[in-house]
Amino acid sequence: FFFFFSPSSSAPFPASPVPLPACTCTRRRRSGECRAFFILQDIRNTVGNIPMEWYQDYPHVGYDLDGKKIFKPIRNKDELDEFLDKMDNPDYWRTVRDKMTGADVRLSDEQVDLVHRLQRGQFGDINFKEYEPYIDFFSSETMIHPVTNRPQDKRSFIPSLIEKQKVGKLVHAIKMGWIKPRKPRDTTPQYYDLWAQEDPNAILGRHKMHVPAPKMRLPGHEESYNPPPEYLLSEEEKLAWEQQDPEDRKLSFLPQRFSCLRAVPAFSRFIHERFERCLDLYLCPRQRKMRVNVNPEDLIPKMPKPKDLQPFPTTQSLVYRGHTSLVRSISVSPTGQWLVSGSDDGTVRFWEIGTGRCMKTVDVGGAVKSVAWNPNPSICLVAVSVVLLNPALGDRLVVSATDQLVSSYEEPEEAREQPVQWAAPAGKEHDAGHRLHLAHPKAVRQVTWHSKGDYLACVTPDGGSHQQVLIHQVSKRRTQNPFRRSKGLVQCVSFHPTRPFFFVATQRHVRVYNLIKQELSKKLQANCKWISSMAVHPGGDNVICGSYDCRLTWFDLDLATKPYKVLRHHKKALRGVAYHKHYPLFASGSDDGSVIVCHGMVYNDLLQNPLIVPVKVLKGHAITHDLGVLDVTFHPSQPWVFSSGADGTVRLFT
Repeated sequence: FFFFFSPSSSAPFPASPVPLPACTCTRRRRSGECRAFFILQDIRNTVGNIPMEWYQDYPHVGYDLDGKKIFKPIRNKDELDEFLDKMDNPDYWRTVRDKMTGADVRLSDEQVDLVHRLQRGQFGDINFKEYEPYIDFFSSETMIHPVTNRPQDKRSFIPSLIEKQKVGKLVHAIKMGWIKPRKPRDTTPQYYDLWAQEDPNAILGRHKMHVPAPKMRLPGHEESYNPPPEYLLSEEEKLAWEQQDPEDRKLSFLPQRFSCLRAVPAFSRFIHERFERCLDLYLCPRQRKMRVNVNPEDLIPKMPKPKDLQPFPTTQSLVYRGHTSLVRSISVSPTGQWLVSGSDDGTVRFWEIGTGRCMKTVDVGGAVKSVAWNPNPSICLVAVSVVLLNPALGDRLVVSATDQLVSSYEEPEEAREQPVQWAAPAGKEHDAGHRLHLAHPKAVRQVTWHSKGDYLACVTPDGGSHQQVLIHQVSKRRTQNPFRRSKGLVQCVSFHPTRPFFFVATQRHVRVYNLIKQELSKKLQANCKWISSMAVHPGGDNVICGSYDCRLTWFDLDLATKPYKVLRHHKKALRGVAYHKHYPLFASGSDDGSVIVCHGMVYNDLLQNPLIVPVKVLKGHAITHDLGVLDVTFHPSQPWVFSSGADGTVRLFT
């Protein structure tokens, strides 16, 4: 091993286990550019070319020639000391750590230049001439004497026997016809038929793909020089023909009459028509499209027959008469024995379903927009817009238990401010069945119960207010506003039948809220202009919405936020939609006076889509003031449907 000294500096390079190339040192020593001394240097670390990470967990880094351990230098610098050294030490950038000894080595200027040259891809020696003058060994001048005076070999002027044998074999092959001489090239141009190798029986054969040029229409009577009188245009027809666009005219010319053929002048549009004919020939597509012969009946989906989907309502059985104005809302008791209806005449009527007899009439003092019977069979309460009624029908024990539940309320010690005032009527109102009054700031458009029968949701549509939806708890007489700000004009709301979800329908969207997490779960796009009504499937995974633009949209909540199916069976606006609790049926009522009953089967298999089949159109309501059916609802246990209309009647279809 040796040290290499530069003439400009006496600083030695670090000792390296790899010697410098001898040729470089020898050349530099001959030229006198440097002084090189070959001395035996004691390499301190004798571990060899091994990864120094092996000594990472030991206090030493190797062994010297005597076999003694070379201990690591004490390095007690932390990151802060390292940062300060980096900021204060001007030689920090040229200080490197020697992995063999663990010591810090400061690079000299020559060593830094060497590193920079190597990084740029240059030679390590600064004096090495990369492009030295080239000395050509063979000069361009012709010399008299040869370069070498070597005598020629004997084989250079004696015929070769091996070549003689090869030539003989080639001659024999040519005689036998095994090797044919190359033919002279034919310089004449050659032409190829692209369709010469085409299969004539192919479907896409050229003769079968031939499209003839479009033929011109044969001239008719209107093009005659003496056409019949009925082909000549009057002055009004001429004026209308001139005002039309050229592409809208049936004839491209005006029929004229001449006395003889000699009097016919030259056609003024002759060149123009020839040009259009050339365009027709030039722009005619020369490709024949393969049409698939499909039977139109095969494109219609195979639907089951309605008789295979029975039972469903088909016949009008009863008509409940008594209201003198529009019957906007109806509801059926959970036992299926009683029916309640609310009308614009300010009365609420209770009917016995089986006989059609009006059992009770309650005057609430204003138009009734919505009624809802409590779905809990153990409670006999009916929500009528702003009043809770006990009709006192059915089981007396249930009626008395309901009155006891309402009267057992005790006011809390600290009264809380609520958006709605609760009041318990007395006197004649109590005797008429009034149990609780709820003073809303606006008119109530819809009321709906939770499936357990304790919570009641009311909708008071007001675009500028955040109190459009209010939820009441009857047992504690408490009212809460679930929304801080309005998301649009609320049309209707509904509770999920089994899970803590709340459906809110605005004009174009249906939002599904999680009542426990108090967050928006889904936002359904109805793809209609204005939602009018909504119903939730008893399973809870499907929703139908009716709209004023004659559409009924079915949503599959597990599938997507867009409608699974859009039905356009009605000709006018839809006013009400409803699901049956036990049968796979749903119905829709419209201003066209009809109720359409559809079969809607929802399968337990999530991979199978719901089956929707219209089965019956029920008619019977008379259209009054452009209004037809205003509400529909199903019987809780029988495949019967009730409908209320603008003609003041309620009809039962069984």
